[in-house]
Amino acid sequence: MEPGPCSRPAEPGHCVSGPAGAGSAFPESPLSVAGAEPGDRLGTVAAVLPAGGCGERMGVRTPKQFCRVLERPLISYTLQAMERVCWIKDIVVTVTGENMEAMRSIIQRYGHKRISLAEAGATRHRSIFNGLKALAEDQPDCKLTKPEVVIIHDAVRPFVEEDILLRVVLAAKEHGAAGAIRPLVSTVISPSADGHLDHSLDRAKHRASEMPQAFLFDVIYEAYQQSSDFDLEFGTECLQLALKYCHRKAKLVEGPPALWKVTYKQDLCAAEAMIKEKISQEICVVMNTKDEESVGHLLEEALRKELNCMKITSTVMDHIGGDIRNFIEQCYSFICVNVVSPDSQETRKLLRILEESSLPLLYPVVVVLVHCFDFTSVLLAQKMESLVWIRGLAKEVKERNILLSGLLLNYSQVCTVLTFTKCMFPYF
Repeated sequence: MEPGPCSRPAEPGHCVSGPAGAGSAFPESPLSVAGAEPGDRLGTVAAVLPAGGCGERMGVRTPKQFCRVLERPLISYTLQAMERVCWIKDIVVTVTGENMEAMRSIIQRYGHKRISLAEAGATRHRSIFNGLKALAEDQPDCKLTKPEVVIIHDAVRPFVEEDILLRVVLAAKEHGAAGAIRPLVSTVISPSADGHLDHSLDRAKHRASEMPQAFLFDVIYEAYQQSSDFDLEFGTECLQLALKYCHRKAKLVEGPPALWKVTYKQDLCAAEAMIKEKISQEICVVMNTKDEESVGHLLEEALRKELNCMKITSTVMDHIGGDIRNFIEQCYSFICVNVVSPDSQETRKLLRILEESSLPLLYPVVVVLVHCFDFTSVLLAQKMESLVWIRGLAKEVKERNILLSGLLLNYSQVCTVLTFTKCMFPYF
């Protein structure tokens, strides 16, 4: 089955690759640490995500890649993870003809970028082959660029991070093929024809093949072109095709536990728990001053001590909001500290930047406004009157999935940082 027409989106997605401290939740990559962006040395990289399966083992009518987790299709999480890696130029998703419109709707609804669609084949290998065809320069009516390296990843492995993607791509550039592996959880046994134990494998000597895998494009494309109908129909292992037809021994890269594949119905519950944990792991304190002795910095220090299981970051809202843009890729909880005045300008600027990002489309974003005043110089009633705009603004932005709360503090009184911090606990 030939792939359908493919097109390249006009605008790139957000990028989280960058210098250390830029707000990325991904581990530092070897290339970033060396002082160069990954894309500077990797060449052109694309990805193919086969998503044509029916999810038979899950036992539900909806294909598992389209099952909803926290009211969002599972495949959307995987696309988000791939899009965050800015050196992946194109992402080709192969879906069946009957699900093509549903996939287009997901791309539009959740603002996915750099995504192209190709028609899936009858089997996994045929779907991957169609995705590779969409990237090949010899295909008519295709505006995609043939990559030097292609990543193959499952649409139902949503927790892939940049570090493992980078390591398999680097290994593929050197060896022609590479794939992530994990230790076996259970011992593998071989039964006899009559259903008795024949023999078992030494678990310590074997590994489970996982995704992502990466290949020099010419290697894997040639392997698929030479593959027999039997391999395309019944095979599942891409690394084996590279070995069998192109004589490339894949480099095996140890991957993290989060590479597991959503396969059964109970896995959806596990995925939901992991996503909830992931989006509540970081708080960004936004301040309107760089003074290291300010209330904002004191709050940041207190949060680090009290919430030591979370990642606490901070930034200063400048006149164009440039710094804060580096923090909105992974963080969904913000504390905006205003010590100077009750003016809503800085708050509205932060909310505008959040609205322009894709975050509120994916999960609720929590913003806590902390206004600090000296109540000994001005009456509390006057201060409260000057902050009534928060209530109306909170109602407005809630419709866009931003949960806005306000906290008014009297900082003229002598109070400990611990007490100041505990005022924040109800929000996290």
